[in-house]
Amino acid sequence: GALLLIFFASLSFYGFWRVEFASLMLISAINDYWMSILITETDSIKKKKMFLLISLFVNLGLLFVFKYLYFFSENLQSFIQLMGFNVNIPLYNLILPLGISFYTFQTISYTVDVYRGFIKPQRDFITYGCYVMFFPQLVAGPILRAGEVIHQFLLKKQFQLDYIVYGIERILYGLFLKTVLADNIAPFVDRGFMISTSYLSALDVWTLAFLFGFQIYFDFSAYSHIAIGSAKLMGINFPENFNFPYAATSFKSFWKRWHISLSSWIRDYLYLPLKGAKVEDRSTGGLNIEKNKKIDKNNSALFITWAIMGLWHGANWTFVVWGLYHSILIYLERFFNGWNKFLSNSQRKIVGLIITLPLAMLGWIPFRSKNVSETINMWIKIIDYREYSYLGLRENTYLITVLMLIFFVIGYLYNNKIKPRLINNSTNGKNLLIIFEYSLLITLVFIFLRPINQFIYFQF
Repeated sequence: GALLLIFFASLSFYGFWRVEFASLMLISAINDYWMSILITETDSIKKKKMFLLISLFVNLGLLFVFKYLYFFSENLQSFIQLMGFNVNIPLYNLILPLGISFYTFQTISYTVDVYRGFIKPQRDFITYGCYVMFFPQLVAGPILRAGEVIHQFLLKKQFQLDYIVYGIERILYGLFLKTVLADNIAPFVDRGFMISTSYLSALDVWTLAFLFGFQIYFDFSAYSHIAIGSAKLMGINFPENFNFPYAATSFKSFWKRWHISLSSWIRDYLYLPLKGAKVEDRSTGGLNIEKNKKIDKNNSALFITWAIMGLWHGANWTFVVWGLYHSILIYLERFFNGWNKFLSNSQRKIVGLIITLPLAMLGWIPFRSKNVSETINMWIKIIDYREYSYLGLRENTYLITVLMLIFFVIGYLYNNKIKPRLINNSTNGKNLLIIFEYSLLITLVFIFLRPINQFIYFQF
């Protein structure tokens, strides 16, 4: 009964956006449900592969038609015209179904895991449907693995007050990050990126890179907090999706902390198979992989993976540039591995942070820019010393950026150093801390709660 309620509630939740697109999600789900069962019912490796390919063809076909068809047609037409031919290719600008990248990746992981023998297929369609369409994370993740979640739907859990308390705590954190921080940074970012790049100084480019970096982090981690909290209210545990990524001291570490469910998905279903490496059944650890000299000789998989990871975010060359930018940084990090051996452990962390944070922030420029030329123009400003002599944004934009950086540092220290000590040292201190913390969060959420912006990742 409870699963039926979750199934139809999730379907209705998605249908409130556009009822006709709920059928797309069902097509994807039904296809993978049957293909995974057929994979286990045949002993023929050839047939297993065929059923897996059908599953991939349907999922990736839907994703291509609705997300990439216009982009592909437009670029094909430009290429043909460049070759001197005049052919008109019909351009269909379709509406992008909400969260299509998330639920197609989720169902692909299910069929591939069945094929790999990590899980057995779920024969009850309603239980399986709850996994695919579970409304808390349906439109913007985390991307769930069937092995982590399906068994939780089958457990007959007793009501626990802890679930409600923890769930509300996480939802409040999410609302705070979204309404108080992300939505109030957004107008500054929008105004900055509307200005022609010729009027921006190098310091303005740095400011906008940091400001958008904080906006997208607060916005997306807010959704993950709300998703994790909402699921916990029903006794379902989701894996964490963020872990203070801007505190990372290397790019390897950054991708273990940022959008963990996507980076680990890319690792297990794209990068490691391209490398010919062994895949484990886990959704943690980001893009982190074990060292293997044979595998590491070939770096083409790294660049292909990142280009595809960029395109996953959107049908625009700017996202490909974003992906390749990160692949170059990871490649360079591997190439210069061990350069800092002469430093102490704490010095390595400080130097790593000083290098990683600014470069990670610069990587957000193609993510937010209108086109590749705007991105390149902004990046060129960074390396031109003459561009550091003036300012082109309003004064409070720089102030807000510095405040966000200070807030992030305080938040990190509070969460990882101060709070654990206070909680461990005294029960009264713990209770006072919780009362103060949530009173402040609730007050700020109510002050700033107004319908301004949808979540950034809804567009992917």
